[in-house]
Amino acid sequence: MPARRRSRLRSRPRLARLTVLLAAFVCAACGLVYELELVALGDYLLGDAVTQTSVVLSVMVFAMGLGSLLAKRLTRRPATAFALVECALALTGGLSVLALYSCWAWLGRCQPAMVGLTCLIGILIGAEIPLLMTLIQRIRREDAGRAAADLFAADYVGALIGGLAFPFLLLPALGPGDGALLTGAVNAVAGAAVVLWLFREEPAPRIRRLLWGGCLLVLAVLAAAAAGSDAVERAARHALYGDQVRYATRSRHQEIVLTGPAEGPLRLYLDGRLAVCGPDEYRGSEGLVHPAMADGPDARVLLLGGGDGLALREVLRHRGVRSVRLVDADAALPRLARTDPGLAALGGHSLDDPRVRTTAADPLAWLRDANAGGSTGVSDGGDGPYDVVLADLPAPADGGPVTFHSQEFYGLAARVLSPGGRIAVRAGSDPDETGGPGDLDGLWQIESGLRTAGLQTTPYAVPGSATGSCRPGPPDTAQNFLLAAATSPPLTLAPDAPAPRALTPDTLRASAARLTALRPTRPPAALTLLGPR
Repeated sequence: MPARRRSRLRSRPRLARLTVLLAAFVCAACGLVYELELVALGDYLLGDAVTQTSVVLSVMVFAMGLGSLLAKRLTRRPATAFALVECALALTGGLSVLALYSCWAWLGRCQPAMVGLTCLIGILIGAEIPLLMTLIQRIRREDAGRAAADLFAADYVGALIGGLAFPFLLLPALGPGDGALLTGAVNAVAGAAVVLWLFREEPAPRIRRLLWGGCLLVLAVLAAAAAGSDAVERAARHALYGDQVRYATRSRHQEIVLTGPAEGPLRLYLDGRLAVCGPDEYRGSEGLVHPAMADGPDARVLLLGGGDGLALREVLRHRGVRSVRLVDADAALPRLARTDPGLAALGGHSLDDPRVRTTAADPLAWLRDANAGGSTGVSDGGDGPYDVVLADLPAPADGGPVTFHSQEFYGLAARVLSPGGRIAVRAGSDPDETGGPGDLDGLWQIESGLRTAGLQTTPYAVPGSATGSCRPGPPDTAQNFLLAAATSPPLTLAPDAPAPRALTPDTLRASAARLTALRPTRPPAALTLLGPR
């Protein structure tokens, strides 16, 4: 660096040093946001949050180490190299969410792209610290330990701010796509522009103009991507769901897409998974509800999940029902089920029934609070304990989280039951109705969880797929359920409700006999929040 420029930096070293530390702070915040965006998107698109988090974190940390090694070759011109690194990082990180979503929508696979983008972003983040350390030492020579302490302090505090801003600010306000684009713009300005301004005499005039032009080009590309992100998302949804998308949103918990004309058939997708097919949904809803409502009192019902209102419709067909508490983590789904004419009609406008009270809460957390007598628990409004608990939550085999089928979950659910109360849960589906032993491992694992909660169980199945008319698949699919109570619950149908279309007492008992005969002599261990036991 020219002697004149060195003398300027050393005349105001505190301000220059503070500026570099501020750049480190902002860049660290942006880097962690990119990381969290990839984790969240991987969970949305691929499911299995633990796997996606492990892949992203491990690849990212490895790549950061690789980036630090590669940065040793760039320390001769640290300001120029840092500007290039930040421009590349802002462009890659800012566009990563749109790129991955496009791969998932059009190519059907995004795992290789996710690993590749994670590796590239990690390399660029890893190159930052060595270059920033070199820039700080050019401002004022000092003990390497003190300089590293200040630099890492700024980096870690920035990571804290980025980690808190992502779930509480960026994700709810902008969503993953626009949040990543805004983060990229901040990254480009704070990283490349600030350092280029502070160390503007390091590169030759022509190189400096190119670097400024590159920074402005990155900002322009990110702005263009932000302007066109809605069009990209609409085109991707058209490729995924056809041209009859009537509602689409990404809530805090999931992507919700409703397709089909108002007169039907309707299709409801949650995170890309077909959850409701209008012509067939009654099979799953009836299978979950009616056997549990048949033998014993049913005045007070707790429905965990089921924000689409379809299982609730079946509950309200029983004349003995006096109150229903519906607990769903995503308030956006019950809102849609109330306001969309087609979905509301399919659900029989069940969510508008005065007997129904809805709560937006995680079912496990709500049960924990209910058993502790919290404000949302069984003491709230006097509607518990419950005669029937219905877990309208997908089984792990169908993409559901292990959390809602763990020993802890069932233990808490059993504690809100009234004497003689029953619990019914979804237990996955068979690829065919023969239901070989290898197909039913998930069913027996869920049964083990219910039994560890002190309940007796009866397995049963409903023939036919709840989504068969809306997508190609095996012609014969059985949906498995478990009915549990303090004493072995019988399988029958209640006389105080219209006869179900998918069930008869004979088919229920036949399916129970078939599944009981297939029960292994040594059932698998129950799932727990800490793993199988």
